[in-house]
Amino acid sequence: MTKGEKPKRPRRSFGYVRELSSGKFQASYIGRNGVRHPAPATFKSARDADRWLNKVEADLSSGAWQDEAIGKIPFRQYAEDYLNENEEIGERWAETCRRNMRLHMVDILDIPLRSITPPVVRKWYSKARKGKGGRTSIAQSYRFLRAVMNAAVRDEAIVKNPCQIPGAGADKATERPIATPDQVQQLIDAITPRYRAAVAVAAWCTLRRGEVCGLRTADIDTEHQEVWVRKNWVELLESPKKFEKEPKTQAGKREISVPPHVWPLLTAHADEFAGPEFFFIGKDGNRMRGNAVYQAFVRARKKVGLTLTFHDLRHTGQSLAAASGASTVDLMKRAGHSTAVAAQRYIHAVEGRDKEVAKALSDIAANGSAARLPRTIKID
Repeated sequence: MTKGEKPKRPRRSFGYVRELSSGKFQASYIGRNGVRHPAPATFKSARDADRWLNKVEADLSSGAWQDEAIGKIPFRQYAEDYLNENEEIGERWAETCRRNMRLHMVDILDIPLRSITPPVVRKWYSKARKGKGGRTSIAQSYRFLRAVMNAAVRDEAIVKNPCQIPGAGADKATERPIATPDQVQQLIDAITPRYRAAVAVAAWCTLRRGEVCGLRTADIDTEHQEVWVRKNWVELLESPKKFEKEPKTQAGKREISVPPHVWPLLTAHADEFAGPEFFFIGKDGNRMRGNAVYQAFVRARKKVGLTLTFHDLRHTGQSLAAASGASTVDLMKRAGHSTAVAAQRYIHAVEGRDKEVAKALSDIAANGSAARLPRTIKID
């Protein structure tokens, strides 16, 4: 306490007011987080300071209290802290979020958290949708904004999340293309021999590219003709950093039965190309890079005349498995999904299957009972 200041005087059971040497009054209180919070400005009279404390006390009682210090933090800074401190966020997703902030969220980066209101969010989202960014990137950006603002609510920087646009975070991409079995074989024939088995396990065993590159030679079970997925290989897009990580969920660790017609491809690869540690290796003998697989795939799809991505092979495998009569549980196991919702995203209509369904419906009508439905058609 400096010379001329009067000591703090307790104000009933909540807050403190003290007179400064300038003749003005300062108010403060202890928040629920145990930290002292001073008023953002001084007051001309003790009565004005009391009124401010009364409002704070009412807000605390009603749940409308906000930590003004955190509320003043710009979104950019708070979002960076969120990415750095949240242990559940993987490096690949953090990289994606930072990229989206740089490309699609510039208009809100320097706005204080408490100033990001529903109208601000709607204006930003509308502008972003009209910009050059893809729908998937904008949906990712919105989901990230919503997650950060949820954290701000938990930190009591704001009372309510301003992200209130229905469906804005949903990725409403157009139906992904899937390949027919003949097209998968054409891709296998067209690609450089070193990568043929990679295309086969992606399409028929529903492996992600990172899971393909993560396979070790010991993960190929020749006795049971199974592939074991234990690790995922991650290569960041904007950084040279590469690392091996555990699957996102326990369901991601799985054994997958290899279709009999695919097994000869794996054994041929094991004899000619596999390394002592990693099943897929480059010419230099090191683990195969994901980008190398993708570039070889791009060249092959161009020869065949297709536009699908490498990840679409995974969609192809799930859709063909569903068409074969696999249950949702079967599909979850093969793809390593922990929820039925995730598995359903990978099921697409197989060309010609609808005619089979229509014929099966006629069979039901003719027989008068669903009990005689052909076994290859599954009713949910």
